[in-house]
Amino acid sequence: MSKLFINELDLKGKRVFVRVDYNVPFDEQGNITDDARIRATLPTINYLLDEGAKIILASHLGRPGGKVLPEFSLKPVAKRLNRLLNKDVTLAGDCIGSEVKKQVEAMQPEDVLLLENLRFHKGERDNDPVFAKELASLCDVMVQDAFGNCHRAHASMVGMNEEVSQSAAGFLLKREIDYFEKAVNVPSRPVVAIVGGAKVLDKIKIIENLVKKVDKIIIGGAMAFPFLAFNGYGIGKATVDESVAIKVLNINKLAKERGVKIYLPVDFVAADKFDGDAETKLVTFQEVPDNWYALDIGPASTKLFSEAMQNAKTIIWNGPMGAFEIDAFSRGTYSMVESVVTAYALTIVGGGDTDLAFHRMGESYKVSFISTGGGAFLELLEGKELPGVAALTDKPES
Repeated sequence: MSKLFINELDLKGKRVFVRVDYNVPFDEQGNITDDARIRATLPTINYLLDEGAKIILASHLGRPGGKVLPEFSLKPVAKRLNRLLNKDVTLAGDCIGSEVKKQVEAMQPEDVLLLENLRFHKGERDNDPVFAKELASLCDVMVQDAFGNCHRAHASMVGMNEEVSQSAAGFLLKREIDYFEKAVNVPSRPVVAIVGGAKVLDKIKIIENLVKKVDKIIIGGAMAFPFLAFNGYGIGKATVDESVAIKVLNINKLAKERGVKIYLPVDFVAADKFDGDAETKLVTFQEVPDNWYALDIGPASTKLFSEAMQNAKTIIWNGPMGAFEIDAFSRGTYSMVESVVTAYALTIVGGGDTDLAFHRMGESYKVSFISTGGGAFLELLEGKELPGVAALTDKPES
């Protein structure tokens, strides 16, 4: 990275503002159901503890819309951090204001203070300079470790950097960027990209970028429909945006010029309705009924895709192979998980549903790296610069 890293900062006794991403899922009783994002920040927090810093953690949770809503409080996160760190973690009553400043002033080295939800203030999402300045007044230096929010130009991601003397990347952020570099910019080849999911308009941009960088692209889920439609095949009740069709033409042309092989499903699990109790049947890609939905890839597709990965040295995956949220249509995604974890390759996985598939199968530990940031990971795949990374302090020229 061309930005400062946490180990290049003088931290002893300093007030260190650490932007983390604790936007974790909860069940109906308010219990955290997956603390992976919290655990991912522990290397940075433990390093700061070892350096004798005063640690101020800050995160958003959900979308409270600039209002103080109890259901979006970070209280359960503070409780979980207490247990993970085996150390008292104090939750502030707010993230700015005189009371918070008093709490910060009273901190001793190795104390950990978690600020209340940043999005309780409208200024966070608006990147309001006054709000950013108030946050910056709490600290001496800033560490950015909220990779999952680095694609957002919010006050704690961008505006604060202009108000602090130094801002550097934490261990989580650096690891995310380093793995992405290994997978996309300086990969071991052949490189296989797997793209699925339903956000066709967004993800078609990813394929446009990846076709310039990889050797093979496997396309599943709703992402496959515009490519099949382009080749004249029926896609059931699915529709294709005209602007996407033009992009497919360009992608196919570029793939042919570069010798990139694009793999599409050859069979589907089709259903008469988008529901778990729907009538289903296995059909080839030429036989999807006009009034049915193609909701998962079939066994012939999983075999084809698995064979396409056999010689891969790098695999990047974003997006499930079907309507993964419905159990009846998750088999294709699960089969792909098995193929990825048995591949002799560097494997990078990003995206909420894709991550969830590995977690549910208990296979997360077999993947080289699972990204903590859905939107940020997508924007990197599109070839975009992340505002939260760009705003960090540049390394001095040697």
